[in-house]
Amino acid sequence: MTAAASPADVAFDPSRPWQRARSVALRPEPFGALVYHFGNRKLSFLKSKTLVAVVEALADHPTATAALAACGVTEAQRPAYEKALGDLARSQMIESREIP
Repeated sequence: MTAAASPADVAFDPSRPWQRARSVALRPEPFGALVYHFGNRKLSFLKSKTLVAVVEALADHPTATAALAACGVTEAQRPAYEKALGDLARSQMIESREIP
């Protein structure tokens, strides 16, 4: 029997498919959005409307990289957005998904 990975062990790989976690609600706000996880009761603030768009677009694209490109994130901006997505993955706000 293998132990489940802890949230801190979640490695964000932008070349994989991701989605907003099923138990997460996203509420748009003037500054970006509030993100609430109903399972672990974590609350996060997305302080960029572009990041909100990326999180919402993740499930519509084959990879996080493709979602970033579709939302207009430039190559120069990508490291910051990938770090933010990695933080969201570790806090279980986004989760990896299987490609159908």
